[in-house]
Amino acid sequence: MKLGVNVDHVATLRQARGTSYPDPLDAAIICARVGADNITAHLREDRRHIQDEDIYRIKNLQSLPLNLEMANSKSIVQIALDVLPSEVCIVPEKREELTTEGGLNVIKDFNSLQETTLLLVSKKIHVSLFIEPSSDSIVASKDIGANAIELHTGTYCDADEKDKPFELEKLIEAAELANNLGLTVNAGHGINIDNINGILCIPHIKTLNIGHSIISRSIFVGIEKAVKEIYDALNNEND
Repeated sequence: MKLGVNVDHVATLRQARGTSYPDPLDAAIICARVGADNITAHLREDRRHIQDEDIYRIKNLQSLPLNLEMANSKSIVQIALDVLPSEVCIVPEKREELTTEGGLNVIKDFNSLQETTLLLVSKKIHVSLFIEPSSDSIVASKDIGANAIELHTGTYCDADEKDKPFELEKLIEAAELANNLGLTVNAGHGINIDNINGILCIPHIKTLNIGHSIISRSIFVGIEKAVKEIYDALNNEND
């Protein structure tokens, strides 16, 4: 299982004061040094944290593959086609939300998602769709032509203890179905050092993408230790 570190909230802190620091590129370089496998950055339409220049710099000036999170927006798609990240994860996006609130409606938006997916795949970009753990969404993702899905783990991570087993079972069943259909399975949202053991029960996951909890933890222990704590949890499970 690989670890992708999302550096959005390094940029959030920078944008709060309009300074040139802290630099998400510096964070990406440190993450690479301590064992991360890729860097994730979400270029939102409102540019609330990551900026266009950040995407180009992260792609070109550090060693890890870039996973570009993005809405299915023509202007952002054009940037992806110019940057050519290793992977794109298409996510739903609303201006008023604090963070991504759920998965794509891949059935309702099937045609537009398929058009974007096939365009990106034609440029040899690995395409993942951020979805809820439902069979309909998984089958539609396969039909759209995506290479991968990223399971939205936020509902499980935020659930009460009595509901966690039910939410975990949905994630497990979803991962099994996606793997059987030949889709790569990734997962992310709300994962931290306290709930990661449950997440590690989900089979077939290739990459966990984790951001907010790592950057939050880094305020107290530094980003190297915050990344290493998650990295060690993954490797202990793999051992």
